[in-house]
Amino acid sequence: MSPVQKYAIGAGAVVFLSWLFLPGFLTLLILLGVVAAPVVGYLMLDPSQRERLKRSRRRGLGR
Repeated sequence: MSPVQKYAIGAGAVVFLSWLFLPGFLTLLILLGVVAAPVVGYLMLDPSQRERLKRSRRRGLGR
């Protein structure tokens, strides 16, 4: 299982558990945070860093 799949499963578990135990508004905020954090991180990269990240996805980072 790839690290991305592990992160997705973990994020889904956090949102599901918050949906069970917290009011709807807080669950919505947690869902937005789980989705927005990686998006904002990607958008903060320079164009050259984005290209480097796209190239490294095939090989994996650090290889």
